[in-house]
Amino acid sequence: MPEPLTNTEMKDFKIDNKGSKRLYNNPFLESLTRTHFLIPVTFYYLVSAAVVSYILWFSFVGIIPIIWIYILGALFFTLVEYLIHRFVFHFNAKTEHEEKIQYNIHGVHHEFPRDKDRLVMPPVMSVVIATAFLLVFKFLFGNYGLVLFAGFSAGYSNYLLIHYFIHAHKPPGNFLKFLWTHHSLHHYHSVESAFSVSFPLWDYLFGTMPQKNKSSEKKH
Repeated sequence: MPEPLTNTEMKDFKIDNKGSKRLYNNPFLESLTRTHFLIPVTFYYLVSAAVVSYILWFSFVGIIPIIWIYILGALFFTLVEYLIHRFVFHFNAKTEHEEKIQYNIHGVHHEFPRDKDRLVMPPVMSVVIATAFLLVFKFLFGNYGLVLFAGFSAGYSNYLLIHYFIHAHKPPGNFLKFLWTHHSLHHYHSVESAFSVSFPLWDYLFGTMPQKNKSSEKKH
């Protein structure tokens, strides 16, 4: 059985595009770190549809408000995605313990970016986080918050699909290729830039696009 992982900063390891890594010796804990991408994608699309159906059935909110609030919720997710990726997944780890935590939640993905079982957040963790957002949205906006959460959930599934295909498939020969290029900058050019996956405009707005004059300075 493999030894527990060592403390490794994301900038110190070499990228392995073909390998994988065991994080826990305990089989149950290890299984929680691996998820087929279709499980959360399907689940959160169904959650989104169920919430909208519930709202329509009881006529809590009109059709027009549902449409624009739903779209707003999906867009809001892209902002949350950017902020979590930048400030949580890439927090400034200063101790060995913090470095180990950072590696377990995100660094392993940077070391093995094509490990298909680790391209989505473990369902247990995502459900806890999603529930927290649902409660906050409902508390702040009432039934409108439910619509916001429906769009937010769909936005999460959109992100998961985009992230999976970027890592698991070659870029398409159309305008969507930009998403592949942008995320590759984050993995292979600089882990301190290009944080957004599904809506790169946030990197332009917050000044985290990679610097062209530093193209030769790679973090991996």
